[in-house]
Amino acid sequence: MKFIGIIPARYASTRFPAKPLAMLGGRTVIERVYRNVENEVDDIVVATDDVRIAQAVEAFGGNVVMTRTDHRSGTDRCFEAYVKTMADETASADTVVINIQGDEPFIHPQQIAAIRQCFADPTTDIATLVKPFTPADGFAALQNPNTPKVVVNGRDEAMYFSRSVIPYLRGVEAGDEWLSKHTYYKHIGLYAYRAKVLAEITQLPPSALELAESLEQLRWLQNGYRIKVGYTDIETIGIDTPADLQRAEAFLAASC
Repeated sequence: MKFIGIIPARYASTRFPAKPLAMLGGRTVIERVYRNVENEVDDIVVATDDVRIAQAVEAFGGNVVMTRTDHRSGTDRCFEAYVKTMADETASADTVVINIQGDEPFIHPQQIAAIRQCFADPTTDIATLVKPFTPADGFAALQNPNTPKVVVNGRDEAMYFSRSVIPYLRGVEAGDEWLSKHTYYKHIGLYAYRAKVLAEITQLPPSALELAESLEQLRWLQNGYRIKVGYTDIETIGIDTPADLQRAEAFLAASC
C-alpha cells in the first residue's frame, strides 16, 4: 500500500490571509507541517493556489503543485493535486491519499501513523482522527462550536460529526460533570482516502447535513461512505487567526 501526503495551502484565508507563510519559531507554518510528516509518507506535495506559497515551499526544498483558486474544500484541492502529480504512476497500486491540513504546524508523526493504521482494515474507505476530551479541558472547550465533536460506534467508525455537544446527557446538569460522566471526542481534521474513493467523493454535491453544520465530512456519511476513526492523545493547535499564532508561539516555547 502506498501513502501519499498532500498538504492543501491557500493564501486567501478570510480570518488570516497568508497564514501558511506566517513565521513560527523561525520557520513558516507550512514548512513546519511539511517537515513533521515528510518521513511518514511515501510521497508528499503541497497543493497551493498562490505563487508566493509555491516559492516558499521550493525555497525550503519541498515539492509543490499549483492548483485552481475556486475549490470548495481542501479535499477538492487534494484530488486535483493527486491527478496532476501522482495519479498515473499509482493508478494500479493500492493507494491512499492523506489530506494534511496546511495550518497544523504541530501535526505529529504518530498521528500520521495512527491514520495509516486505519487502512489495515481492507474495508476502510476514509479515515480520520479523534482525540478524547478530558475533564481538564473544561466544559467551555466542549461547547466550542469551532471544535467539531464526533460520536463513534463499536467498530471505530464515525456515526456523526457536530458543532454541538453530542451526545446530550439527559438528567445531568450541563457543565464540567458531563466530561466526567462520558467520553467525548473532538475531531482532528486529518483525513485519508483510498484514491478511488477520493475521486468519487469530489463529485458529490453538497448535502443537507453538510450545509447545516458546515462540515464536509457529513456529505460523505450522508452518501453512505464509512469513516474509520483512529485515536490520538496528542494535542495540536491549528492556526486559524493571528491570535492562534500567538498561542502556537507560546505552545512551542513551552515544549522546547
